[in-house]
Amino acid sequence: MDKEFTPDLITLVDEEGNEHNFEILDKIENDNGEFYALYPVFDDAEDSVNDSGEYYIMEVVQGEDGEEELAELDDEVLLDALAEEFEQRFEELFNDEV
Repeated sequence: MDKEFTPDLITLVDEEGNEHNFEILDKIENDNGEFYALYPVFDDAEDSVNDSGEYYIMEVVQGEDGEEELAELDDEVLLDALAEEFEQRFEELFNDEV
C-alpha cells in the first residue's frame, strides 16, 4: 500500500503584507509555549535548489485580536535549545525512514 505524503502548509503574511508559504516540519509544545519548525516553500523549482536549506522556528502567540499568530523568537537561549530539540527529532525521523 502506497503512503502518499501531503505536507502541512501554512501561509504567513509579513509586516509589508507579502505572503510567504511554509511547510510545517514539526511542532513542539513545552512549558515555554508552542513552537513550529517551518521550511519555506518555493513556487520556482530553481529557487528550491538554490535555497540554503535553513528552517525557521516560530512561536505561537496571542495577537491583538485574540487570534493565534506566529512570531519570531527573541530569546536566543530558548531558540538554541529548541533548534537542538528539533534537530534531534529530525534525525530520529529520518533514521526511522531509512
